[in-house]
Amino acid sequence: MLARTLSYGLSGVDGFAVKVEVYAAGGMPQLEIIGLPDASVKESRDRVSAAIVNSGFSMPISRLTVNLAPADVRKEGPAFDLPIAVAILLAANQIDPMDMMHTLLLGELSLDGTLQPVRGALPMVISASEQGIREVILPAGNAEEVACIQGVRVYPAKNLRQVVQHLKGKAPIPAQMQRSYQEIVENAVCQMDMAQVQGQLAARRALEIAAAGGHNMLMIGVPGSGKTMLARCLPGILPPLSFEEALETTRIHSIAGKLRPGDGLMAARPFCAPHHSASVASLIGGGSNARPGEVSMAHNGVLFLDELPEFSRNALEALRQPLEDGVVSVTRVMNQAQYQSSFMLVASMNPCPCGFFGSRQKKCRCSKSEIRRYLDRVSGPLLDRIDIQIEVDAVPVREISTGGAGESSQVVGERVRRCREMQLQRYQADGIHCNAQLDAKLSRKYCKMTPEAEGVLHVAVERMGMSMRAYGRVIKVARTIADLAGAETIAMEHIAEAIQYRELDGKYWQ
Repeated sequence: MLARTLSYGLSGVDGFAVKVEVYAAGGMPQLEIIGLPDASVKESRDRVSAAIVNSGFSMPISRLTVNLAPADVRKEGPAFDLPIAVAILLAANQIDPMDMMHTLLLGELSLDGTLQPVRGALPMVISASEQGIREVILPAGNAEEVACIQGVRVYPAKNLRQVVQHLKGKAPIPAQMQRSYQEIVENAVCQMDMAQVQGQLAARRALEIAAAGGHNMLMIGVPGSGKTMLARCLPGILPPLSFEEALETTRIHSIAGKLRPGDGLMAARPFCAPHHSASVASLIGGGSNARPGEVSMAHNGVLFLDELPEFSRNALEALRQPLEDGVVSVTRVMNQAQYQSSFMLVASMNPCPCGFFGSRQKKCRCSKSEIRRYLDRVSGPLLDRIDIQIEVDAVPVREISTGGAGESSQVVGERVRRCREMQLQRYQADGIHCNAQLDAKLSRKYCKMTPEAEGVLHVAVERMGMSMRAYGRVIKVARTIADLAGAETIAMEHIAEAIQYRELDGKYWQ
């Protein structure tokens, strides 16, 4: 007898339909899986057999052939366990014949029949919904992940027996109540508050400008000056993810297996801080299955590189293309995928190997050649792609003990939110959402300067030897500063402040 069920596989950030066909024929008892399965899919033979028996059913005493169509696309992961098990029971007449091609089945089976959460449930359910599938049966651990997908009935199941009883109509599984994304946003919690940062007024100002315009930022300063704390405050002042951004971001985290069981859509912007020993593949993406890297995990959020010069030169240079394009293509022999990677790069570094070059608190013990070799680990092309450079020195202990609390993330975040809303409205017809995404054509359209501001910029470009890329980034930062001030035209004071954020090029690298 022939039986069919419907499942989905993953290709990059999208799902594709997989028809699971089971044919029961005479012959020696055997279970064979065809259709280009990987090792984890082939191993489902033993998982499915044990789960069926331990759930109170019986394995057919016949030759079973399981086909995963389309046969020319590689199938990966254990999400096919549940549709294979249900198809076997249909083929063995232990479930009455029914049309299962409009119900999506996902789930990994334990040997006792328990359903385990699977990686990539969100993109698979989204793709199924877009293709007209309206019923989904999946593990209870994945239910929260898809709770905001409207137009589908989600049945969270705990084990195989519960799924079979549901399909037979004996004990229907209650459909999950789908929620609005607004409920998730309202419950989001800020992890690090800017009120905890003592002093560092210039760095706080630079952080606010970076958040308001989506600009990349580099902090240079002595150890313990608060660079990492400032960076970790950034997600708390950025606007929450929109629903579309939340879907994009959660999809990538789901594919990478970073969502814990019970996690729902992400409302807070991601903050990724890889160790400086990270390889090119872990940063950009790769492995035999073309998995997303840290730049994609930070999509719509922040990628924080602490101790920037300690990263390998190859890893840092590989960042240049994702920073420009907002997307990264990962190609491997067995697979290829394209992942979104539109993120804010925030980096920090010491000014020298000992960390105290230029400090007022402690004398540097490095030679000039040691300092030069250390700084030269960061290339000019990468520096060109960083809009804001700020120096961070240690805060005097007197200021720490007597100074009052600074503005909270809520206060700063409100200013950032208003500035971002202004930009969204301004660029709604141009396909971008913040000043950092302006190209040369749009900069000429939206970044009008007073004659005085233009004169100051031209003088600065000549004296500082800026590249054309750096010139354009100064204009975009000035546009953000003007937006925070509520100004329509970029004035001299706005361009002057933006130029200050490029002065470390001359101090450290020239």
